[in-house]
Amino acid sequence: MDPTPISSPPLFLADNLALDFINSEYGTGDERHDCFEDDRSVIDWLVKAGLVAKGIEAPAGLLAKAHPFRDAARAVIHAAMNAVAVDLGVINRLLEEGHPLTRLQWDEETRQYHAGTHPVSNSPASLLWPVADALVKLVTGNKFEFVRQCEAHNCILLFHDLSKSHRRRWCSMATCGNRIKVAAFRNRKHS
Repeated sequence: MDPTPISSPPLFLADNLALDFINSEYGTGDERHDCFEDDRSVIDWLVKAGLVAKGIEAPAGLLAKAHPFRDAARAVIHAAMNAVAVDLGVINRLLEEGHPLTRLQWDEETRQYHAGTHPVSNSPASLLWPVADALVKLVTGNKFEFVRQCEAHNCILLFHDLSKSHRRRWCSMATCGNRIKVAAFRNRKHS
């Protein structure tokens, strides 16, 4: 049975930009919720993620670029978790096409120089590039081992367990964690 995507508000609970992007499609079992239904909804996600300013126009083709990128990013995460290779073409093309300009800038407030990055254009690749960059940093970083998939039955959400003990088990205690604990309580009570 093909999952039926249902439009839903985005979840930001992964503690990582790339994982939050992947989690823009979520659900359990055959029920899937997709935050990306058109170019505007992708822009809305980018605004909520703090990557673009509110009111920016959605370029044509943004959704067409976002969906395959999200699928490729999910495949890379799962492949990296299992120490196997996967096709990187979609991600590498986006990194190349969307690469921003880097400029040395003076910050009057901090009285220091810093590197500022600026998109070359408002193209779909330029707008999605920060997410691709976050993905690269995640899978090549020394804390990738703390990327987890929610342990709730059929939940597809990923998260970066940055807790002190690294014992986080669920995407969110308020949703999956609570559901699992209630089910365990009922099972103990009926036994």
